[in-house]
Amino acid sequence: MGMVDLEKAPGAGPQAGPGEPVRGSDAEGCLAVAIRIPVRVVVLVLVVPVRMVWDALVVVGRFLRDAVLRPVGRALAWLGRAVFVWPLVGLWRYVVVPLAKGVGWLGHVLLVVPAVWLYRWVLTPVGQALAWFFTRVGAVLAAIARGVYAGLAWLGRYLAVVPAVWLYRWVLTPIGHGLAWSGRQVARGVGLVVTGVGFVLYWTVRVLLVLPALAVWRWVLAPVGRFLAVVGREVADALGHAWRVAGHLSRAVGRFLGTVLRWTVAEPARWVYRSVLTPVGHAVRDTVLRPLAEAGRGARRAARQALASARLSVRQARADVRRMLFGAPAERQPVDRREPSAAEARTLGSSTTALTKD
Repeated sequence: MGMVDLEKAPGAGPQAGPGEPVRGSDAEGCLAVAIRIPVRVVVLVLVVPVRMVWDALVVVGRFLRDAVLRPVGRALAWLGRAVFVWPLVGLWRYVVVPLAKGVGWLGHVLLVVPAVWLYRWVLTPVGQALAWFFTRVGAVLAAIARGVYAGLAWLGRYLAVVPAVWLYRWVLTPIGHGLAWSGRQVARGVGLVVTGVGFVLYWTVRVLLVLPALAVWRWVLAPVGRFLAVVGREVADALGHAWRVAGHLSRAVGRFLGTVLRWTVAEPARWVYRSVLTPVGHAVRDTVLRPLAEAGRGARRAARQALASARLSVRQARADVRRMLFGAPAERQPVDRREPSAAEARTLGSSTTALTKD
Protein backbone atom coordinates (compact mmCIF):
# COMPACT_ATOMS: atom_id res chain seq x y z
CA MET A 1 0.00 0.00 0.00
CA GLY A 2 1.14 3.53 -0.71
CA MET A 3 1.29 6.33 1.90
CA VAL A 4 -2.09 7.87 2.81
CA ASP A 5 -2.43 11.57 1.90
CA LEU A 6 -4.22 13.00 4.94
CA GLU A 7 -4.29 16.55 3.52
CA LYS A 8 -6.80 15.63 0.88
CA ALA A 9 -10.31 16.83 1.69
CA PRO A 10 -13.05 14.18 1.98
CA GLY A 11 -14.97 13.82 -1.23
CA ALA A 12 -12.31 15.58 -3.32
CA GLY A 13 -11.65 12.51 -5.49
CA PRO A 14 -14.09 10.47 -7.55
CA GLN A 15 -17.03 9.18 -5.49
CA ALA A 16 -17.45 5.43 -5.20
CA GLY A 17 -20.71 4.12 -6.60
CA PRO A 18 -23.07 1.81 -4.72
CA GLY A 19 -21.45 -1.56 -4.19
CA GLU A 20 -17.97 -0.38 -5.19
CA PRO A 21 -15.07 -0.85 -2.73
CA VAL A 22 -13.59 2.14 -0.94
CA ARG A 23 -10.54 3.47 -2.77
CA GLY A 24 -7.43 5.11 -1.36
CA SER A 25 -8.95 8.62 -1.66
CA ASP A 26 -11.61 7.70 0.97
CA ALA A 27 -9.09 6.35 3.52
CA GLU A 28 -9.33 9.50 5.65
CA GLY A 29 -13.12 9.13 5.90
CA CYS A 30 -12.78 5.50 7.02
CA LEU A 31 -10.18 6.47 9.64
CA ALA A 32 -12.39 9.28 10.95
CA VAL A 33 -15.43 6.96 11.20
CA ALA A 34 -13.40 4.24 12.92
CA ILE A 35 -12.16 6.76 15.52
CA ARG A 36 -15.44 8.67 15.91
CA ILE A 37 -17.79 6.00 17.31
CA PRO A 38 -15.70 4.63 20.25
CA VAL A 39 -14.47 8.13 21.13
CA ARG A 40 -18.04 9.48 21.26
CA VAL A 41 -19.23 6.57 23.40
CA VAL A 42 -16.41 7.00 25.93
CA VAL A 43 -16.76 10.79 26.02
CA LEU A 44 -20.56 10.55 26.44
CA VAL A 45 -20.17 8.22 29.44
CA LEU A 46 -17.65 10.62 31.01
CA VAL A 47 -19.44 13.90 30.20
CA VAL A 48 -23.05 13.08 31.25
CA PRO A 49 -22.36 13.09 35.05
CA VAL A 50 -20.25 16.24 34.72
CA ARG A 51 -23.02 18.03 32.80
CA MET A 52 -25.71 17.00 35.31
CA VAL A 53 -23.56 18.15 38.25
CA TRP A 54 -22.88 21.40 36.38
CA ASP A 55 -26.60 22.06 35.79
CA ALA A 56 -27.38 21.31 39.46
CA LEU A 57 -24.67 23.74 40.57
CA VAL A 58 -26.07 26.39 38.19
CA VAL A 59 -29.56 26.03 39.70
CA VAL A 60 -28.20 26.18 43.26
CA GLY A 61 -26.05 29.19 42.37
CA ARG A 62 -28.99 31.08 40.88
CA PHE A 63 -31.13 30.33 43.95
CA LEU A 64 -28.37 31.52 46.28
CA ARG A 65 -27.86 34.65 44.17
CA ASP A 66 -31.55 35.58 44.14
CA ALA A 67 -32.48 34.51 47.70
CA VAL A 68 -29.32 35.16 49.73
CA LEU A 69 -26.53 37.08 48.06
CA ARG A 70 -28.61 39.85 46.47
CA PRO A 71 -30.54 40.79 49.70
CA VAL A 72 -27.35 40.53 51.76
CA GLY A 73 -25.54 42.71 49.23
CA ARG A 74 -28.29 45.34 49.33
CA ALA A 75 -28.26 45.34 53.14
CA LEU A 76 -24.47 45.66 53.20
CA ALA A 77 -24.62 48.47 50.63
CA TRP A 78 -27.18 50.38 52.72
CA LEU A 79 -25.12 49.77 55.88
CA GLY A 80 -21.96 50.95 54.12
CA ARG A 81 -23.70 54.13 52.98
CA ALA A 82 -25.09 54.74 56.47
CA VAL A 83 -21.77 54.06 58.23
CA PHE A 84 -19.22 55.51 55.80
CA VAL A 85 -20.72 57.52 52.93
CA TRP A 86 -23.25 59.73 54.72
CA PRO A 87 -20.89 60.73 57.60
CA LEU A 88 -18.12 61.50 55.11
CA VAL A 89 -20.50 63.52 52.93
CA GLY A 90 -21.70 65.47 55.96
CA LEU A 91 -18.12 66.04 57.12
CA TRP A 92 -17.11 67.24 53.66
CA ARG A 93 -20.18 69.44 53.17
CA TYR A 94 -20.49 71.04 56.60
CA VAL A 95 -16.89 71.00 57.92
CA VAL A 96 -14.23 70.68 55.23
CA VAL A 97 -15.81 72.95 52.59
CA PRO A 98 -16.59 75.87 54.98
CA LEU A 99 -13.16 75.52 56.60
CA ALA A 100 -11.47 75.48 53.18
CA LYS A 101 -13.42 78.56 52.10
CA GLY A 102 -12.39 80.37 55.28
CA VAL A 103 -8.75 79.39 54.83
CA GLY A 104 -8.89 80.46 51.17
CA TRP A 105 -10.35 83.85 52.05
CA LEU A 106 -7.76 84.32 54.80
CA GLY A 107 -4.93 83.34 52.44
CA HIS A 108 -6.26 85.73 49.81
CA VAL A 109 -6.38 88.61 52.30
CA LEU A 110 -3.04 87.87 54.01
CA LEU A 111 -0.93 86.63 51.07
CA VAL A 112 -2.39 87.33 47.63
CA VAL A 113 -3.38 90.97 48.15
CA PRO A 114 0.02 92.00 49.73
CA ALA A 115 1.90 90.01 47.06
CA VAL A 116 -0.02 91.73 44.26
CA TRP A 117 0.60 95.15 45.81
CA LEU A 118 4.34 94.38 46.24
CA TYR A 119 4.59 93.14 42.64
CA ARG A 120 2.70 96.11 41.19
CA TRP A 121 4.24 99.00 43.16
CA VAL A 122 7.75 97.70 44.10
CA LEU A 123 9.03 94.87 41.91
CA THR A 124 7.67 96.19 38.61
CA PRO A 125 9.34 99.66 38.83
CA VAL A 126 12.61 98.11 40.07
CA GLY A 127 12.56 95.53 37.26
CA GLN A 128 11.88 98.17 34.62
CA ALA A 129 14.79 100.30 35.92
CA LEU A 130 17.15 97.30 35.93
CA ALA A 131 16.02 96.31 32.41
CA TRP A 132 16.74 99.85 31.12
CA PHE A 133 20.20 99.85 32.76
CA PHE A 134 21.21 96.41 31.48
CA THR A 135 19.92 97.24 27.99
CA ARG A 136 22.25 100.21 27.73
CA VAL A 137 25.20 98.31 29.24
CA GLY A 138 24.50 95.35 26.93
CA ALA A 139 24.59 97.60 23.86
CA VAL A 140 28.03 98.92 24.83
CA LEU A 141 29.36 95.43 25.57
CA ALA A 142 27.94 94.11 22.28
CA ALA A 143 29.79 96.83 20.31
CA ILE A 144 33.08 95.95 22.08
CA ALA A 145 32.51 92.23 21.49
CA ARG A 146 31.85 92.76 17.76
CA GLY A 147 35.18 94.60 17.41
CA VAL A 148 37.11 91.92 19.32
CA TYR A 149 35.42 89.16 17.29
CA ALA A 150 36.34 90.81 13.97
CA GLY A 151 40.00 91.05 15.00
CA LEU A 152 40.17 87.47 16.23
CA ALA A 153 38.43 86.23 13.07
CA TRP A 154 41.00 87.98 10.85
CA LEU A 155 43.91 86.53 12.85
CA GLY A 156 42.38 83.04 12.86
CA ARG A 157 41.79 83.10 9.12
CA TYR A 158 45.37 83.95 8.19
CA LEU A 159 47.10 82.02 10.98
CA ALA A 160 45.03 78.76 10.97
CA VAL A 161 42.49 78.37 8.14
CA VAL A 162 44.70 79.22 5.17
CA PRO A 163 47.59 76.87 6.24
CA ALA A 164 45.08 74.10 7.04
CA VAL A 165 43.41 74.36 3.60
CA TRP A 166 46.84 74.21 1.87
CA LEU A 167 47.85 71.16 3.96
CA TYR A 168 44.53 69.36 3.19
CA ARG A 169 44.67 70.08 -0.55
CA TRP A 170 48.35 69.31 -1.33
CA VAL A 171 49.32 66.72 1.35
CA LEU A 172 46.35 64.85 2.91
CA THR A 173 44.22 64.45 -0.24
CA PRO A 174 46.91 62.54 -2.32
CA ILE A 175 47.74 60.33 0.68
CA GLY A 176 44.02 59.56 1.24
CA HIS A 177 43.50 58.64 -2.43
CA GLY A 178 46.40 56.18 -2.26
CA LEU A 179 45.15 54.59 0.95
CA ALA A 180 41.61 54.31 -0.50
CA TRP A 181 42.87 52.49 -3.62
CA SER A 182 44.89 50.07 -1.48
CA GLY A 183 41.87 49.42 0.77
CA ARG A 184 39.62 48.66 -2.23
CA GLN A 185 42.08 46.12 -3.57
CA VAL A 186 42.42 44.40 -0.17
CA ALA A 187 38.63 44.38 0.31
CA ARG A 188 38.16 42.82 -3.15
CA GLY A 189 40.56 39.99 -2.31
CA VAL A 190 38.94 39.38 1.11
CA GLY A 191 35.49 39.38 -0.56
CA LEU A 192 36.56 36.68 -3.01
CA VAL A 193 37.89 34.52 -0.16
CA VAL A 194 34.75 34.99 1.95
CA THR A 195 32.50 34.19 -1.06
CA GLY A 196 34.32 30.92 -1.68
CA VAL A 197 34.21 29.88 1.99
CA GLY A 198 30.51 30.82 2.21
CA PHE A 199 29.66 28.76 -0.88
CA VAL A 200 31.40 25.71 0.59
CA LEU A 201 29.72 26.14 4.00
CA TYR A 202 26.29 26.65 2.35
CA TRP A 203 26.38 23.37 0.45
CA THR A 204 27.88 21.54 3.43
CA VAL A 205 25.06 22.69 5.75
CA ARG A 206 22.43 22.03 3.06
CA VAL A 207 23.60 18.46 2.43
CA LEU A 208 24.29 17.52 6.07
CA LEU A 209 21.37 19.30 7.85
CA VAL A 210 18.68 20.82 5.64
CA LEU A 211 17.98 17.91 3.30
CA PRO A 212 17.78 15.29 6.14
CA ALA A 213 15.56 17.60 8.21
CA LEU A 214 13.29 18.21 5.20
CA ALA A 215 13.02 14.47 4.58
CA VAL A 216 12.15 13.78 8.24
CA TRP A 217 9.50 16.55 8.17
CA ARG A 218 7.97 15.42 4.89
CA TRP A 219 7.94 11.62 5.41
CA VAL A 220 7.66 11.30 9.24
CA LEU A 221 6.39 14.37 11.09
CA ALA A 222 3.79 15.53 8.55
CA PRO A 223 1.92 12.14 8.39
CA VAL A 224 2.02 11.80 12.18
CA GLY A 225 0.74 15.37 12.55
CA ARG A 226 -2.12 14.72 10.12
CA PHE A 227 -3.11 11.59 12.07
CA LEU A 228 -3.01 13.47 15.38
CA ALA A 229 -5.04 16.32 13.84
CA VAL A 230 -7.75 13.85 12.77
CA VAL A 231 -7.80 12.30 16.26
CA GLY A 232 -7.94 15.73 17.96
CA ARG A 233 -10.76 16.92 15.69
CA GLU A 234 -12.81 13.81 16.38
CA VAL A 235 -12.24 14.12 20.12
CA ALA A 236 -13.35 17.78 20.05
CA ASP A 237 -16.47 16.89 18.02
CA ALA A 238 -17.21 14.05 20.42
CA LEU A 239 -16.92 16.39 23.41
CA GLY A 240 -19.34 18.88 21.84
CA HIS A 241 -21.83 16.15 20.92
CA ALA A 242 -21.62 14.56 24.36
CA TRP A 243 -22.08 17.94 26.07
CA ARG A 244 -25.24 18.62 24.04
CA VAL A 245 -26.63 15.12 24.72
CA ALA A 246 -25.84 15.50 28.42
CA GLY A 247 -27.66 18.84 28.38
CA HIS A 248 -30.79 17.18 26.97
CA LEU A 249 -30.57 14.42 29.59
CA SER A 250 -30.04 16.95 32.38
CA ARG A 251 -33.03 18.98 31.15
CA ALA A 252 -35.21 15.86 31.12
CA VAL A 253 -34.13 14.92 34.65
CA GLY A 254 -34.78 18.49 35.82
CA ARG A 255 -38.25 18.48 34.26
CA PHE A 256 -39.01 15.11 35.93
CA LEU A 257 -37.89 16.41 39.34
CA GLY A 258 -39.90 19.60 38.78
CA THR A 259 -43.01 17.57 37.95
CA VAL A 260 -42.51 15.39 41.04
CA LEU A 261 -42.11 18.46 43.27
CA ARG A 262 -45.13 20.07 41.65
CA TRP A 263 -47.45 17.11 42.27
CA THR A 264 -46.06 16.31 45.73
CA VAL A 265 -45.57 19.83 47.17
CA ALA A 266 -46.90 22.66 45.02
CA GLU A 267 -50.30 21.22 44.05
CA PRO A 268 -51.19 20.08 47.62
CA ALA A 269 -50.08 23.46 48.98
CA ARG A 270 -52.13 25.25 46.31
CA TRP A 271 -55.18 23.07 47.11
CA VAL A 272 -54.81 23.77 50.85
CA TYR A 273 -54.45 27.50 50.16
CA ARG A 274 -57.40 27.61 47.76
CA SER A 275 -59.78 25.19 49.52
CA VAL A 276 -58.96 25.75 53.21
CA LEU A 277 -57.02 28.92 53.92
CA THR A 278 -58.89 31.19 51.48
CA PRO A 279 -62.40 30.42 52.86
CA VAL A 280 -61.12 30.69 56.43
CA GLY A 281 -59.46 34.00 55.62
CA HIS A 282 -62.61 35.34 53.95
CA ALA A 283 -64.70 34.30 56.94
CA VAL A 284 -62.27 35.97 59.37
CA ARG A 285 -62.26 39.09 57.20
CA ASP A 286 -66.06 39.29 56.98
CA THR A 287 -66.82 38.41 60.63
CA VAL A 288 -63.91 40.02 62.51
CA LEU A 289 -61.72 42.38 60.49
CA ARG A 290 -64.40 44.36 58.66
CA PRO A 291 -66.45 45.13 61.84
CA LEU A 292 -63.23 46.13 63.61
CA ALA A 293 -62.27 48.35 60.68
CA GLU A 294 -65.73 49.99 60.62
CA ALA A 295 -65.55 50.60 64.38
CA GLY A 296 -62.06 52.07 64.02
CA ARG A 297 -63.18 54.36 61.18
CA GLY A 298 -66.20 55.52 63.22
CA ALA A 299 -64.03 56.24 66.25
CA ARG A 300 -61.52 58.12 64.09
CA ARG A 301 -64.34 60.13 62.49
CA ALA A 302 -65.78 61.04 65.92
CA ALA A 303 -62.35 62.02 67.23
CA ARG A 304 -61.75 64.17 64.15
CA GLN A 305 -65.08 65.95 64.63
CA ALA A 306 -64.37 66.51 68.32
CA LEU A 307 -60.95 67.95 67.51
CA ALA A 308 -62.47 70.23 64.85
CA SER A 309 -65.08 71.50 67.32
CA ALA A 310 -62.45 72.11 69.98
CA ARG A 311 -60.22 73.91 67.45
CA LEU A 312 -63.14 76.14 66.36
CA SER A 313 -63.98 76.93 69.98
CA VAL A 314 -60.36 77.88 70.74
CA ARG A 315 -60.23 80.08 67.61
CA GLN A 316 -63.42 81.90 68.58
CA ALA A 317 -62.22 82.39 72.18
CA ARG A 318 -58.93 83.81 70.92
CA ALA A 319 -60.77 86.19 68.58
CA ASP A 320 -63.01 87.38 71.46
CA VAL A 321 -59.97 88.01 73.72
CA ARG A 322 -58.21 89.95 70.92
CA ARG A 323 -61.37 92.01 70.30
CA MET A 324 -61.71 92.84 74.04
CA LEU A 325 -58.03 93.87 74.33
CA PHE A 326 -57.39 95.69 71.04
CA GLY A 327 -60.88 96.46 69.75
CA ALA A 328 -62.51 95.45 66.51
CA PRO A 329 -60.22 95.63 63.46
CA ALA A 330 -60.90 98.25 60.83
CA GLU A 331 -62.84 97.13 57.85
CA ARG A 332 -60.85 96.94 54.65
CA GLN A 333 -62.05 99.12 51.78
CA PRO A 334 -62.23 97.36 48.43
CA VAL A 335 -59.81 98.66 45.85
CA ASP A 336 -61.01 99.37 42.35
CA ARG A 337 -58.55 97.49 40.16
CA ARG A 338 -60.20 98.19 36.82
CA GLU A 339 -58.30 100.31 34.32
CA PRO A 340 -59.55 103.93 33.85
CA SER A 341 -61.43 104.76 30.70
CA ALA A 342 -60.24 107.30 28.14
CA ALA A 343 -62.37 110.17 29.60
CA GLU A 344 -61.14 109.48 33.13
CA ALA A 345 -57.56 109.38 31.86
CA ARG A 346 -57.97 112.80 30.16
CA THR A 347 -59.54 114.27 33.32
CA LEU A 348 -56.75 112.87 35.47
CA GLY A 349 -54.11 114.23 33.06
CA SER A 350 -55.64 117.74 33.05
CA SER A 351 -55.82 117.82 36.85
CA THR A 352 -52.19 116.73 37.10
CA THR A 353 -51.15 119.47 34.64
CA ALA A 354 -53.07 122.13 36.61
CA LEU A 355 -51.43 121.03 39.87
CA THR A 356 -48.00 121.17 38.22
CA LYS A 357 -48.59 124.74 36.96
CA ASP A 358 -49.77 125.88 40.38
